[in-house]
Amino acid sequence: MIIFSWSLPGFAVNAIEPNVIHWAGCGITKKAFMAELAAAYEAKTGIKVDLQGGGATRGIRDTAKLKIDLGGTCRMSLPDVDKVEMHSSLHPVAWDALAIIVNKKNGISQLTTQQVKDIYKGKITNWKQVGGRNAPIELYVRDGKISGVGYAIRQYLFQDSDEDFVSDRVVKSSGPLEKAVEKRPNAIGITGVSSARKRDVKIIGFDGKTPTYENVKDGKYGLYRPLYLVTSPSPSKLVKSFIDYAQSEEGKEILRKNETVPYSDALNLMRKMLIYGFDVR
Repeated sequence: MIIFSWSLPGFAVNAIEPNVIHWAGCGITKKAFMAELAAAYEAKTGIKVDLQGGGATRGIRDTAKLKIDLGGTCRMSLPDVDKVEMHSSLHPVAWDALAIIVNKKNGISQLTTQQVKDIYKGKITNWKQVGGRNAPIELYVRDGKISGVGYAIRQYLFQDSDEDFVSDRVVKSSGPLEKAVEKRPNAIGITGVSSARKRDVKIIGFDGKTPTYENVKDGKYGLYRPLYLVTSPSPSKLVKSFIDYAQSEEGKEILRKNETVPYSDALNLMRKMLIYGFDVR
Protein backbone atom coordinates (compact mmCIF):
# COMPACT_ATOMS: atom_id res chain seq x y z
CA MET A 1 0.00 0.00 0.00
CA ILE A 2 1.32 3.41 -1.00
CA ILE A 3 -0.48 6.65 -0.18
CA PHE A 4 -0.05 9.25 -2.91
CA SER A 5 -0.60 12.98 -2.68
CA TRP A 6 0.55 16.33 -4.04
CA SER A 7 4.03 17.75 -3.70
CA LEU A 8 5.25 21.01 -2.26
CA PRO A 9 7.65 23.24 -4.19
CA GLY A 10 11.30 22.82 -3.23
CA PHE A 11 14.51 21.00 -4.04
CA ALA A 12 15.51 17.48 -3.02
CA VAL A 13 18.38 17.34 -0.56
CA ASN A 14 20.28 14.73 -2.58
CA ALA A 15 20.37 17.13 -5.52
CA ILE A 16 23.03 18.93 -3.46
CA GLU A 17 24.76 15.73 -2.22
CA PRO A 18 24.23 13.24 -5.06
CA ASN A 19 25.82 10.26 -3.29
CA VAL A 20 24.03 10.70 0.04
CA ILE A 21 20.43 9.97 1.04
CA HIS A 22 19.38 11.98 4.08
CA TRP A 23 16.93 10.05 6.26
CA ALA A 24 15.23 11.16 9.48
CA GLY A 25 12.29 9.99 11.54
CA CYS A 26 11.03 7.34 13.90
CA GLY A 27 13.68 5.89 16.20
CA ILE A 28 11.84 2.57 16.31
CA THR A 29 11.96 2.31 12.52
CA LYS A 30 15.68 3.05 12.69
CA LYS A 31 16.22 0.22 15.17
CA ALA A 32 13.85 -2.17 13.41
CA PHE A 33 15.61 -2.14 10.08
CA MET A 34 17.08 1.16 8.87
CA ALA A 35 20.52 0.90 10.47
CA GLU A 36 21.18 -2.56 9.03
CA LEU A 37 19.48 -1.80 5.72
CA ALA A 38 21.46 1.43 5.24
CA ALA A 39 24.76 -0.30 5.97
CA ALA A 40 24.02 -3.11 3.51
CA TYR A 41 22.88 -0.65 0.82
CA GLU A 42 26.05 1.42 1.19
CA ALA A 43 28.21 -1.70 0.96
CA LYS A 44 26.35 -2.75 -2.19
CA THR A 45 26.12 0.61 -4.00
CA GLY A 46 28.52 3.04 -2.36
CA ILE A 47 25.58 5.34 -1.61
CA LYS A 48 25.57 6.51 2.00
CA VAL A 49 22.29 6.79 3.91
CA ASP A 50 22.72 9.42 6.63
CA LEU A 51 20.45 8.52 9.55
CA GLN A 52 18.96 11.02 12.00
CA GLY A 53 16.18 10.75 14.56
CA GLY A 54 13.40 13.16 15.33
CA GLY A 55 10.34 10.95 15.51
CA ALA A 56 7.57 9.84 13.16
CA THR A 57 6.12 13.32 12.75
CA ARG A 58 9.46 14.71 11.59
CA GLY A 59 9.87 11.77 9.24
CA ILE A 60 6.62 12.64 7.48
CA ARG A 61 6.67 16.43 7.58
CA ASP A 62 10.32 17.06 6.80
CA THR A 63 10.05 14.75 3.81
CA ALA A 64 6.90 16.54 2.62
CA LYS A 65 8.70 19.87 2.97
CA LEU A 66 11.72 18.47 1.07
CA LYS A 67 14.04 19.12 4.00
CA ILE A 68 15.18 15.49 3.79
CA ASP A 69 15.19 12.89 1.03
CA LEU A 70 13.61 10.04 2.92
CA GLY A 71 11.72 9.64 6.18
CA GLY A 72 10.73 6.90 8.56
CA THR A 73 7.44 6.65 10.40
CA CYS A 74 5.57 4.18 12.59
CA ARG A 75 2.20 5.86 12.06
CA MET A 76 0.06 6.77 9.10
CA SER A 77 -0.02 10.31 7.80
CA LEU A 78 -2.58 12.52 9.53
CA PRO A 79 -3.60 15.31 7.15
CA ASP A 80 -6.49 16.21 9.45
CA VAL A 81 -3.90 17.24 12.03
CA ASP A 82 -1.53 19.02 9.63
CA LYS A 83 -2.27 19.43 5.92
CA VAL A 84 1.43 19.26 5.05
CA GLU A 85 1.21 15.50 5.68
CA MET A 86 -0.91 15.21 2.53
CA HIS A 87 2.24 15.95 0.54
CA SER A 88 3.96 12.65 1.27
CA SER A 89 3.91 9.05 0.08
CA LEU A 90 4.16 6.19 2.56
CA HIS A 91 5.82 2.94 1.51
CA PRO A 92 5.18 0.02 3.92
CA VAL A 93 8.29 -2.00 4.64
CA ALA A 94 7.79 -3.91 7.90
CA TRP A 95 5.54 -4.79 10.81
CA ASP A 96 6.36 -3.83 14.38
CA ALA A 97 4.67 -4.78 17.63
CA LEU A 98 4.01 -2.48 20.54
CA ALA A 99 5.81 -4.00 23.52
CA ILE A 100 4.78 -3.44 27.12
CA ILE A 101 8.02 -3.12 29.07
CA VAL A 102 8.80 -3.15 32.78
CA ASN A 103 11.97 -3.22 34.82
CA LYS A 104 13.71 -6.59 35.00
CA LYS A 105 13.19 -6.67 38.77
CA ASN A 106 9.41 -6.54 38.33
CA GLY A 107 7.73 -9.90 38.99
CA ILE A 108 4.78 -9.19 36.68
CA SER A 109 4.84 -11.22 33.45
CA GLN A 110 1.41 -10.56 31.93
CA LEU A 111 -1.25 -7.85 31.69
CA THR A 112 -4.66 -7.84 30.06
CA THR A 113 -6.12 -5.20 27.78
CA GLN A 114 -8.31 -3.89 30.58
CA GLN A 115 -5.44 -3.72 33.06
CA VAL A 116 -3.29 -1.74 30.60
CA LYS A 117 -6.17 0.63 29.89
CA ASP A 118 -6.76 1.13 33.61
CA ILE A 119 -3.08 1.87 34.20
CA TYR A 120 -3.12 4.51 31.46
CA LYS A 121 -6.30 6.06 32.88
CA GLY A 122 -5.02 6.15 36.48
CA LYS A 123 -7.49 3.57 37.77
CA ILE A 124 -4.74 1.10 38.64
CA THR A 125 -1.90 2.85 40.45
CA ASN A 126 -0.19 0.11 42.48
CA TRP A 127 1.49 -3.05 41.28
CA LYS A 128 -0.36 -5.10 43.91
CA GLN A 129 -3.61 -4.42 42.00
CA VAL A 130 -2.31 -6.61 39.17
CA GLY A 131 -0.67 -9.28 41.31
CA GLY A 132 2.66 -7.60 41.94
CA ARG A 133 4.40 -6.12 44.95
CA ASN A 134 3.03 -3.26 47.00
CA ALA A 135 4.64 -0.38 45.11
CA PRO A 136 3.37 2.58 43.09
CA ILE A 137 3.19 2.21 39.32
CA GLU A 138 5.34 4.73 37.45
CA LEU A 139 3.83 5.10 34.00
CA TYR A 140 6.03 6.70 31.34
CA VAL A 141 4.32 8.11 28.25
CA ARG A 142 5.30 10.04 25.13
CA ASP A 143 4.41 13.72 24.93
CA GLY A 144 1.71 14.78 22.50
CA LYS A 145 -0.89 12.53 20.90
CA ILE A 146 0.50 11.89 17.43
CA SER A 147 3.82 10.20 18.13
CA GLY A 148 3.93 6.80 16.46
CA VAL A 149 3.61 4.87 19.72
CA GLY A 150 1.21 7.29 21.41
CA TYR A 151 -1.14 7.37 18.44
CA ALA A 152 -1.15 3.57 18.14
CA ILE A 153 -1.89 3.08 21.86
CA ARG A 154 -4.84 5.45 21.64
CA GLN A 155 -6.24 3.78 18.54
CA TYR A 156 -5.77 0.18 19.60
CA LEU A 157 -6.69 0.41 23.28
CA PHE A 158 -9.19 3.25 23.33
CA GLN A 159 -10.30 3.70 19.70
CA ASP A 160 -9.89 7.42 20.35
CA SER A 161 -6.90 9.35 19.03
CA ASP A 162 -7.65 12.19 21.48
CA GLU A 163 -7.58 10.06 24.65
CA ASP A 164 -5.77 11.61 27.62
CA PHE A 165 -3.37 9.49 29.68
CA VAL A 166 -2.92 9.97 33.42
CA SER A 167 0.81 10.37 34.05
CA ASP A 168 3.25 13.04 35.15
CA ARG A 169 6.19 11.16 33.61
CA VAL A 170 6.11 12.48 30.06
CA VAL A 171 9.13 12.07 27.76
CA LYS A 172 9.96 13.43 24.31
CA SER A 173 10.85 10.15 22.60
CA SER A 174 10.95 6.39 23.03
CA GLY A 175 14.64 6.41 23.99
CA PRO A 176 14.20 8.23 27.33
CA LEU A 177 11.13 6.09 28.07
CA GLU A 178 13.08 2.89 27.58
CA LYS A 179 16.02 4.16 29.63
CA ALA A 180 13.70 5.10 32.51
CA VAL A 181 12.23 1.59 32.55
CA GLU A 182 15.75 0.12 32.58
CA LYS A 183 16.65 2.13 35.69
CA ARG A 184 13.45 2.40 37.75
CA PRO A 185 12.04 -0.77 39.42
CA ASN A 186 8.42 0.47 39.39
CA ALA A 187 8.37 1.83 35.85
CA ILE A 188 6.23 0.71 32.91
CA GLY A 189 5.86 1.96 29.36
CA ILE A 190 5.04 0.93 25.82
CA THR A 191 7.50 1.09 22.93
CA GLY A 192 8.27 -0.76 19.71
CA VAL A 193 9.43 -4.32 20.20
CA SER A 194 12.27 -3.79 17.71
CA SER A 195 13.65 -1.15 20.05
CA ALA A 196 12.74 -2.92 23.30
CA ARG A 197 14.74 -6.03 22.34
CA LYS A 198 17.90 -3.93 22.36
CA ARG A 199 17.30 -2.64 25.89
CA ASP A 200 17.87 -4.22 29.30
CA VAL A 201 14.15 -4.42 30.07
CA LYS A 202 11.51 -7.10 30.55
CA ILE A 203 8.95 -7.47 27.77
CA ILE A 204 5.75 -8.79 29.30
CA GLY A 205 2.79 -10.60 27.78
CA PHE A 206 -0.41 -8.94 26.59
CA ASP A 207 -3.63 -10.94 26.77
CA GLY A 208 -1.62 -14.13 27.09
CA LYS A 209 0.70 -13.53 24.12
CA THR A 210 4.22 -12.11 23.82
CA PRO A 211 5.48 -10.14 20.79
CA THR A 212 7.67 -12.85 19.28
CA TYR A 213 8.49 -12.79 15.56
CA GLU A 214 5.99 -15.59 14.83
CA ASN A 215 3.23 -14.12 17.01
CA VAL A 216 3.54 -10.78 15.24
CA LYS A 217 3.66 -12.38 11.78
CA ASP A 218 0.62 -14.57 12.49
CA GLY A 219 -1.38 -11.77 14.11
CA LYS A 220 -1.63 -13.65 17.40
CA TYR A 221 -0.14 -10.73 19.32
CA GLY A 222 -2.73 -7.99 19.39
CA LEU A 223 -0.69 -4.80 19.18
CA TYR A 224 1.07 -4.25 15.87
CA ARG A 225 1.41 -1.61 13.16
CA PRO A 226 3.23 -1.06 9.87
CA LEU A 227 6.55 0.72 9.63
CA TYR A 228 6.92 2.99 6.62
CA LEU A 229 9.52 4.74 4.55
CA VAL A 230 8.32 8.19 3.51
CA THR A 231 9.05 9.99 0.26
CA SER A 232 7.78 13.01 -1.57
CA PRO A 233 5.18 12.12 -4.22
CA SER A 234 7.95 12.45 -6.85
CA PRO A 235 11.08 10.94 -5.27
CA SER A 236 14.46 11.01 -6.98
CA LYS A 237 15.84 7.97 -8.77
CA LEU A 238 18.29 7.52 -5.90
CA VAL A 239 15.51 7.39 -3.32
CA LYS A 240 13.42 5.09 -5.51
CA SER A 241 16.40 2.77 -5.75
CA PHE A 242 16.65 2.54 -1.97
CA ILE A 243 12.89 1.89 -1.64
CA ASP A 244 13.21 -0.91 -4.20
CA TYR A 245 16.13 -2.36 -2.26
CA ALA A 246 14.21 -2.23 1.04
CA GLN A 247 11.30 -4.10 -0.52
CA SER A 248 13.45 -6.59 -2.45
CA GLU A 249 14.06 -10.15 -1.31
CA GLU A 250 17.59 -9.15 -0.26
CA GLY A 251 16.22 -6.29 1.81
CA LYS A 252 13.52 -8.44 3.37
CA GLU A 253 16.10 -11.02 4.40
CA ILE A 254 18.00 -8.28 6.27
CA LEU A 255 14.77 -7.49 8.15
CA ARG A 256 14.15 -11.13 9.01
CA LYS A 257 17.67 -11.51 10.38
CA ASN A 258 16.93 -8.47 12.57
CA GLU A 259 13.76 -10.24 13.85
CA THR A 260 11.55 -7.75 12.03
CA VAL A 261 8.63 -9.03 9.95
CA PRO A 262 8.69 -7.78 6.32
CA TYR A 263 5.45 -6.12 5.33
CA SER A 264 4.76 -8.46 2.40
CA ASP A 265 5.28 -11.53 4.61
CA ALA A 266 2.15 -10.74 6.63
CA LEU A 267 -0.38 -8.92 4.46
CA ASN A 268 -3.12 -10.62 6.48
CA LEU A 269 -2.40 -8.17 9.30
CA MET A 270 -4.00 -5.34 7.32
CA ARG A 271 -7.44 -6.47 8.48
CA LYS A 272 -6.84 -4.73 11.81
CA MET A 273 -5.82 -1.46 10.22
CA LEU A 274 -9.47 -0.34 10.20
CA ILE A 275 -9.01 0.10 13.94
CA TYR A 276 -5.75 1.94 13.41
CA GLY A 277 -6.93 4.11 10.48
CA PHE A 278 -8.49 7.50 9.91
CA ASP A 279 -12.07 6.35 10.43
CA VAL A 280 -11.46 5.88 14.18
CA ARG A 281 -11.74 9.04 16.26
